Parts: sequence; structure tokens; C-alpha cells
Amino acid sequence: MSKLKIADDLSLPLDVVTQTISILAKRRAGKSYAMRRLVEQLFKAGQQIIMVDPKGDQWGLRSTADGKAPGLPIVILGGERGDVPLEANSGEIVAKLVVEERVSILLDLSLFRKHEVATFMTAFLENLYRLKAREIYRTPVMLVIDEADAVAPQKPQKGEERMLGAAEDIVRRGGQRGIGCVLVTQRSAVLNKNVLTQTQMLIVLRTIAPQDLAAMDLWIDVHGEPEQRKTLMESLPSLPIGDAWFWSPGWPTNKGIFKRVHVLPIETFDSGATPKPGQKHIEPKNLADVDLDALKGQMAATIEKAKADNPKELRKRINELEKMLKQAQGNKPETKTEIKRIEVPTIKKHELKWLKECARELGVGLKKIGEIHQKNRDIYDAWTHNLDLIGKNVGHLTASLDNLNKPTSITATIHARQPIKPQTAAALRDMVSTVAHAAGSNGIDSTVNFGKGERRILIAIAQHQEGVMRKQITVLTGYKRSSRDTYLQRLRALDYIVFNGETILATEAGIAVLGHDFEPLPTGDALKDYWLNRLSGGEKAILEKLISAYPSGVLKNELDEATGYQRSSRDTYIHRLRSRKLITDSHGIVRAADLLFPV
Repeated sequence: MSKLKIADDLSLPLDVVTQTISILAKRRAGKSYAMRRLVEQLFKAGQQIIMVDPKGDQWGLRSTADGKAPGLPIVILGGERGDVPLEANSGEIVAKLVVEERVSILLDLSLFRKHEVATFMTAFLENLYRLKAREIYRTPVMLVIDEADAVAPQKPQKGEERMLGAAEDIVRRGGQRGIGCVLVTQRSAVLNKNVLTQTQMLIVLRTIAPQDLAAMDLWIDVHGEPEQRKTLMESLPSLPIGDAWFWSPGWPTNKGIFKRVHVLPIETFDSGATPKPGQKHIEPKNLADVDLDALKGQMAATIEKAKADNPKELRKRINELEKMLKQAQGNKPETKTEIKRIEVPTIKKHELKWLKECARELGVGLKKIGEIHQKNRDIYDAWTHNLDLIGKNVGHLTASLDNLNKPTSITATIHARQPIKPQTAAALRDMVSTVAHAAGSNGIDSTVNFGKGERRILIAIAQHQEGVMRKQITVLTGYKRSSRDTYLQRLRALDYIVFNGETILATEAGIAVLGHDFEPLPTGDALKDYWLNRLSGGEKAILEKLISAYPSGVLKNELDEATGYQRSSRDTYIHRLRSRKLITDSHGIVRAADLLFPV
């Protein structure tokens, strides 16, 4: 395994990338050097790095120590020297980017206000931790947080509580998901103690303040020995700059590490160095290149999507529409009756199909807009009159189109505040587009904007004619509770699903809208093959064992012996298979479901 050379007499194994580390020292004692040396070594070993820099000091990573050659090709987001700007509300987007693309980045938060740091870091940490739970994304990554007391404060202010909770999750349980963490601070007294005491390795440089020394004692009480504590504490106030104690009980071997070393010089530009009187300012001449084309495109697209899904943006759009309606009400012409005759020419079969679909979609859009504005009586009266009449005429149009190869005339009486022009196919297309856009702008999905998540959940429900429950949908689709319930709410509003107690069923309209995407589950032997080709790992191994034992059942502890899985993993796989209705589980005996075997 590769070794990370930190000092002449200290090298760390590569799996330090998933450890939790605290680097504590007074100002200008060398803690940034220790952090930077570790980051450089990890990056050179091919590991992913995420650096959080609240002060804007770490951009020098992109150049060598003398500023004359390229350094590390780490993408900088935010700050004065950022490759891509950083928005306070983009935390979730950035987390998705680093997890899915496995890109190393430096997050420069120096231009954020304090509340914006909390907004960004809360979303970033929560979603980093959530996304890394998926097995496909469980690759090692080291999260380095400079000035960590700003992210995990001992006394969180209002609005910082969730950020602190997310930081605790990563420090305490992130290693299981491949997330290592380095917390760097010059004020250990104000770093949250629940976070500090959970770190596995302590790196300490010169420290003088009594309250900071007391904070270190909390970690020592949990992890250290009295003799080691005495040696450490007596040396800290007088440690030379760059000297550091590395203390890691029980890792990487049972003997652990308790060693004082002098950290080797960093290989990249020290952009956070304090200027000295008379010293000439050095600006790096060469920075490492990074590939930004794909990154900028993805960031731009995801930011626009976030804005489109933002409730504030949706409310703003609703207010604009309501204002336009009120203005139109204030200048309404006299109501009059006109007789309009719409000539519909002979049309082809595929054109008929398209027009009928347009009419159906228009009907759905009108219904949703009506539901929204019914809550606002001053607007509803203005909409209802015209929408009902348009809906009736769409109904006339649909019925008349059934005569395929004959010129058809439609006579309709229209009471309108403004005359409605004869609707050609092109005009009808425009009307459908406008209504669908209006419905979408108010946060309502119509069939025109039938999303991937809704479709996936609707397919899972439709494949089970007897219905499914919410927890089963999570297993079948992989969507967590919040996303799942959002999609279910939208499908219910579209009348594509119905709730029968706790059971959820697909309606005929829901099955129809799936079209060619929907394929009912097979039965019998074909159903066995269907699932065995899709399941993997523990679920597949357990199902194969139960199929071979059918019609008998198997005791759970026998499954442990047959598959080699521990109890907790085994029970997780059994739960997933039961949710898919592929097995039954009763009184400790697990059995393959009868539906897998044809009568």
C-alpha cells in the first residue's frame, strides 16, 4: 500500500483517507502546513480531495511552492480566484457534482456572509452524506475543513443547528460511507466537543491558551493515556513552529501512533502566508490547468434547475400571473354573444391521434389551473367563465374528429369577454403549450412535464395490481421518503394513482399515460428469471437459496451459514425481498413466495 510521507520519520498508510483527524494549534504555528502536506500527499496518491476554505487562503494549491510551475489541478469554486462562481444556495448541486463526477475541488467561501456559509454548508454536508450512502458512490474521499469551528461551532447560532448536525454525522459515521474528515482550527475551545471527541487522530502543534488546552483534554479523556497526556501537555507551549504531535490510539495498528515530528515543507504555493514588512509580494506565474467546460455546463444547468424548483421562484411566477389577470379584469370589454363556425378539414389518422392527445392534455392543464385559482375568489371568477367555455369547445372538437375522412363543421356558441378566433391545428398546439407552461409555473406537473421520478414510481405501482405501500415503493425505486412522497403527491393530483387505506393503486389513466414504458411483471418461472437477472449480492443469494428449498422454508440462522452474511445484512436483504413480495417471513422461517411458482 502507498505511504504518505509527512515527516522524515513519519509516513501514514493510504487508508488515512477515510479517518477523522483534528489539527489543532495557535495561529501561525504550522497547522496549515500540516494540513497542506497531508492534502498534497493524498492527491499525489490519486485520492479525491474536497477542501473547504472559509478565508480564501488555499488557492495556492494550483501552483508550486516557488510559484513558477503548475501545482495540483484542483478546481476552485467561489472566491476571488474561483474557476466557477459559487452561489449560497448551490450546496446540494455541488455535493451531487463531487459525488457523481468524483472531482477534487476547493470550496472558497471567503465571499459569503456568515448566514450564507451556513446555508451552503448545511445543504452540502447533508447531501454529501446522503449520496455517499449509495453503494455505487462509496469511494474514498477526504473532506478537509479549515477554520472548522465555523462549521461545527461549540455554540451554534440560530440557523446553524442543521449544519452542526450534518458535520456530526460525517465525523461520527462518514467513514462507513467512504468519507474521511480533517478538521483544522486555531481555537479548539470553540470547536464543538461532540465533534472533536469523535475524531480518531489528533495532530497538535504549539498551543498556549488554557481554554484550548482544556478542550484537548476532552479528547485525551476519551482516547489517551495519562502518561502520554503529561508528555504532550508539557511540550505544547514551547513547541517550535512546524513541530507536531501525531496521536492515534489503535490505528493503523494496535500500537497506534504517539510521535513528535517536524512536518516536511509543503510543495505548493503558500497563499495564506502572513506578509512581512518589506517583503516583496510574490504572485504565482503558473497555475495548474483544469478541465472546466463540462464542469461549467453542469453547474449552469443544475443551478437553473434549482431556480426552477425553488418555491420562491414559483411564488414569484404565480404573483406575476395573478397581476396580469387583475390588469385584464380592469379593462374588460362588454360581454357579447358570437356565433363562430370552425371548419375542420379532412385529416389523416396520425394527425387525429395527435389532436386528441392535445385535447386531453389541454383538459388536464385547464383542470389544474382551475384548482389553483379556485382558492383565490377574486381571480377565479375571471378564469372560470372562459376556461369552462374553452373546455366545452375542446370537447366538441374531440368528438367531431372521430369522422376521419370527411370535412367536418362545428358550430359553437361562445360567450366571451374577448372574441376567440377559429382554432387551427397550429393554434391548438400553441394553446396546449401555453396552458402546460402556466400549470408548470405554479408548481403543478401536467402530462406535458411528466418527470422521470413520477414515471419510475408510477411504473412500480402499476406493476403490482394488488397495490403497494409507501415503504415498498422506496425499496422498488430507491427513492427516499421525501422524494417518494413528493412524487406520490404529484401523481395523486394528476389522478394517476389512488389511495385505498395504506395501499396505493394505479388508475386506468395512470397505466394509459405510461404507454410503451409500462410492462407488467411476468408470472411463474418468467418472474423468477426477471428478478434473478435484476437482483445482485445478498438479495440474489438469499432468494436463490429459498427458491431451491421451496416449498419448504429456511430458518434465518441457516441463511447466515449458507450465504455467509452477518445478521444485520441478512435482515436488510430479507426486508427488501419481502417488500418486493418475493418471500414470506414468519416466526423466524423465511420462504419463497408462491407467486414465483406456476400452479
